[in-house]
Amino acid sequence: MKQSGKWNIKRWKKNRSIRVTILVSYFFVAMVSLMVFAMVAMNYTRKTVLENAKEYSLQLINQVNNDIDSYMDYLRNTAILISSNEDVQEYLFENGRDKAQVDRITAQFRTIMDTRADIVNIGIIAENGKYLLNHGQLKVNENVELHELEWILQAYENKGLTTISSSHVQNVVDGKYEWVVTMSRGLRNKRTRQMEGVFFVDLNYSSIRELCASISLGNKGYIYILDELGNIIYHPQQQLLYSGLKVEKIEEVLTASEESFITEDGKLYCVSKSSDTGWSVVGVAYTSELLKNSAETIRIYIYSAILILIAALILAYILSDEITKPIKKLSRSMHEVEKGNFDYVMLETDGENEISRLSSSFNVMISEIKHLMEQNVEEQRQKRKSELMALQAQINPHFLYNTLDSIIWMAEWGKNKEVVLMTSSLAKLLRQSISNQNELVKVEDEVEYTRSYLTIQKMRYKDKLEYEILVEPEIMNFNVAKLILQPLVENAIYHGIKYKEGKGKILVEGFRRDQELILRITDDGIGMQPEQLEKVFEKRRTDRKRNSVGVLNVHERIRLYYGQEYGLTFESEWGVGTKVEIHIPYEAERMEEVDG
Repeated sequence: MKQSGKWNIKRWKKNRSIRVTILVSYFFVAMVSLMVFAMVAMNYTRKTVLENAKEYSLQLINQVNNDIDSYMDYLRNTAILISSNEDVQEYLFENGRDKAQVDRITAQFRTIMDTRADIVNIGIIAENGKYLLNHGQLKVNENVELHELEWILQAYENKGLTTISSSHVQNVVDGKYEWVVTMSRGLRNKRTRQMEGVFFVDLNYSSIRELCASISLGNKGYIYILDELGNIIYHPQQQLLYSGLKVEKIEEVLTASEESFITEDGKLYCVSKSSDTGWSVVGVAYTSELLKNSAETIRIYIYSAILILIAALILAYILSDEITKPIKKLSRSMHEVEKGNFDYVMLETDGENEISRLSSSFNVMISEIKHLMEQNVEEQRQKRKSELMALQAQINPHFLYNTLDSIIWMAEWGKNKEVVLMTSSLAKLLRQSISNQNELVKVEDEVEYTRSYLTIQKMRYKDKLEYEILVEPEIMNFNVAKLILQPLVENAIYHGIKYKEGKGKILVEGFRRDQELILRITDDGIGMQPEQLEKVFEKRRTDRKRNSVGVLNVHERIRLYYGQEYGLTFESEWGVGTKVEIHIPYEAERMEEVDG
């Protein structure tokens, strides 16, 4: 076998035409060149785009970090200003309690809060039990042990330096429990030289959120902030983190040796750590989005590749043109035959080369083509008819199995009347599907076929389905394409009624409208969304658990038989239901009775 294979390859190489050799060679060279070019160019572009994206993202993250530092500097200055206030010292540590003194402190608090919407609480608290909160009217939560609060302990440990906590629920103010970041500063009693109080400001996330949201890292990118211990200060999806639905690569961020890195799942992490606050601002971008920005460069590569391919093909054409001239006459003769001129004079054959053999074959083809065309037309007509009949005659095995199971179940429970009714309906359904081999059936037969189907489905889904058939008597004797009504009813059940809560109803109507015969199926199922309605005629994979004679098949068969202006129309509203109409021409020649 191997010897034979090698011999066949050698024989092909020996007998192949010169033109094929030229075209194959140039095509191979062009394709290899394009592949190498594309691989090098794409790798270079990807690397360049990612490097530029890293640099740009780092600039943005550093900008956010600088803005946060400036924001915190403002709050530190505020803390220093309050801490150095003599009224605060006297009020907390020297028994100062006159109203004017309290009013001056609370006025200062009020001014700060009125100018900063992101400040939730501001206050001073001393170990001796004195305190002032916000406008002076709030109280300290008596159930909280102040000396155990972590942010207060940190303020004492930093000995007068400003401290920024991680995000937490602030419960020091009676009746208020909000997620905040607390900036605190220890207050030293000038007489005892000990830390005996604390000034604090509770911040919500509005300013931090605005700073982070002002930076765009693509449609899906985002920014979050960590403290020195890896605790999350801010995250745009903080609730998902707390609920465990989202996990961040905090360990990788804290231990990263570089300012940016790319993870296996295609995310670019850029980290900027503040030496002032100790916070790390982390930007997360998706490389899939970043690489979209390289579309212009890729377009240039594509244009270049096309130009290279065109140049190669032009060169191959020029080189092969001289060789292919002898067959141009044959090509012109074939063109005349394509236009239907079968009386064209036979070509003269001379020699035993490829063109001579091709001319001889062409002469034979001319003598046979009429016969072949007539035979092909007849075969195609029979094939189309067979395909339509096969489609029209399909019975869904899954539906049949379920129906037989229902009959067995009802028989076991002694429901004889239901067994008789369902068996009778199934017998009618089977008899109607296999007894009539014509492409046309009467409206009455199509309605009865559908009624049998609905009877079975109603018994299977007795708490789910109701139906009503209202077809005008004067159209019952007209003939229509077979099996166009039942598939739409089945579609209404399985895609509308089945997913509705409670019982649904299907209404089948038939009537004449102007010069059209209309068959309408209306259901009060779940309906369709606008995007689903737009795709109702799209071709889908066949579902083996459903009848393959679906909506698209019915629509195409009607248009094939009656014309492109006829077929199906859909109206649907989500949560209300769906209405589909079958439009057929009301013409006498289409409605002739069919034997059978």
